[in-house]
Amino acid sequence: MKPPARLAILDWGIGGVGVWRALRLRAPRLPIIYLSDSGYTPYGLLSREALARRVTELARLLVEHGANSLVIACNAASTVIESASEIRDFEVPVTGMIRPLLQSFPAGARGTLGVLGGRRTIRSQLLRRGLERPGRRIVQRIAQPLSAHVERGSTHGADCARDLDRILAPLRTADSILLACTHYPAIEHLIAARTPDAKLIDPADSVVELVLSTFPLPRFRAPDLVLTTGSPTATRAAALRAWNFDVGRCVWRQIPAAAAI
Repeated sequence: MKPPARLAILDWGIGGVGVWRALRLRAPRLPIIYLSDSGYTPYGLLSREALARRVTELARLLVEHGANSLVIACNAASTVIESASEIRDFEVPVTGMIRPLLQSFPAGARGTLGVLGGRRTIRSQLLRRGLERPGRRIVQRIAQPLSAHVERGSTHGADCARDLDRILAPLRTADSILLACTHYPAIEHLIAARTPDAKLIDPADSVVELVLSTFPLPRFRAPDLVLTTGSPTATRAAALRAWNFDVGRCVWRQIPAAAAI
């Protein structure tokens, strides 16, 4: 039997749940298949080639599960979409986070622009090249520990506070800060408290606009499906804690590297 059509969201963890929550507000009947790959090596630790292979494997799996559109809601994974050549051959539209991030920033904005992202996102220089304009000073900060705090639920601990203070110190007088990781909007209030004059920019709304304007959305409601390569209990709890959003029952799925799926 052919699986019901759904829009798929892929992330290493639960950062992409923020995108799902934003989609739910605009399209409450949109059926979702969400895949958290938290049982696999953190994407920031993989080589570019290994990450491209992993993203391709998971995208193929999601299409087999009925995905008729795919959002790669992970900035690190989004930097290798062009390297994952097989994805471009899929018969479903695929979007990452880089384009929505660039679209979410006002074209005429000037001053100091902070970019908070993971190591791979920042070092790819994709955002710097896309954002550079006369009159802008771009300050990029690798904020790797913050996503781990969101996943663990340690955002109100002393360690997270120290990490936030260190990472955000050069951005205290920034005019705007781009949240270039889907985890960071979950702690937007903590970031705002340390950068009171900055406008914080979450690309989730830009992702939603792109999905609703270009993706062939299913006509019929199907149950949401949540898959994880990690702990189903931990995935559901982390999503609820970070986003106040219950993703429902999570199903464990083993997906070995280079699996024939």
